[in-house]
Amino acid sequence: MSKYVATQSMNYGMGTEMTHRVFGKHAEEALKAVESEAERLEKMLSRFTPESEISRINQSAGIKCVKLGPDTYEVLSRAAEFSSYCQGTFDVTIGPLVNLWDYKNSTEIPNEARIKQVLPLVNYADLIVDPREKTAGLQKMGQSLDLGGIGKGFASDKFLEVFREFGISSAFTNIGGNVAALGTKPDGSPWSVGIRHPRQDNRLMGAVSVADKAVVTSGDYQRYFVDREGKRRHHILNPSTGYPSESGVISVTIVADNATTADALSTIVFVAGMKKGLELLKNFPGTEVILIDTDLLVYVSQGLKDSFQTDVGIRVNILD
Repeated sequence: MSKYVATQSMNYGMGTEMTHRVFGKHAEEALKAVESEAERLEKMLSRFTPESEISRINQSAGIKCVKLGPDTYEVLSRAAEFSSYCQGTFDVTIGPLVNLWDYKNSTEIPNEARIKQVLPLVNYADLIVDPREKTAGLQKMGQSLDLGGIGKGFASDKFLEVFREFGISSAFTNIGGNVAALGTKPDGSPWSVGIRHPRQDNRLMGAVSVADKAVVTSGDYQRYFVDREGKRRHHILNPSTGYPSESGVISVTIVADNATTADALSTIVFVAGMKKGLELLKNFPGTEVILIDTDLLVYVSQGLKDSFQTDVGIRVNILD
């Protein structure tokens, strides 16, 4: 038996399966603390929990601002920054569109007139975050926040903070495909994170080796339905059009120092497309990307050329 034995847990939260692998003397206590942290964050940040701070902001849209705890303030501030930076490809006020498409309960395309009706409500500039008062509010009635493009990444970073508090230096957390690695494996080797094939179940395009990094993928295969014309209607909506993004890429994996950044950027690049997305990434030094386009061609940034291993028969194009 290996001298390195992982303590593992699997549970359900934030609408998905969460798994953790932890090495260290206090691994069991750390896992229990992370499970408690997941419950705490969900109660605070889920728009499906009526008493959450995000729900209270949504319920108070056009009426008043809401006092926030430090974590909600932090994630909303980051979401507002990304919304402002990315030129319309990410918008934390996308809630009305997400409600309209309702992937949980419907396999029908919303009425075009309804999409046009709610589009004006999607405008990050209407989110007012006050750094002095630590409050946030939406300017128009009917507006709502949705943290789907950043919330799981934020939670991943918080989980790693908990592990560190327990003296853990080797851990791996996976929230529905949002991966964050603390350090290396105990033997010093990197963690290996698989990148799913967008069109073949149970097959990988490849795997990336990382240490102390977050690896987050946005793909059109994660939640979708096929409409009456046989067109795939996935859950990553373009805030500018109100429809699922059609940017020419079907999978974007971001490797970054923290999961909050990786989560937001994977959505941003997916919606922006390859050319614009790569331009946007230039302002995030040290951030790497794996792109898969509609022809199933794989593109990998320079920094990953030695750490990304493909499956048999898959060729990689290295980005300049």
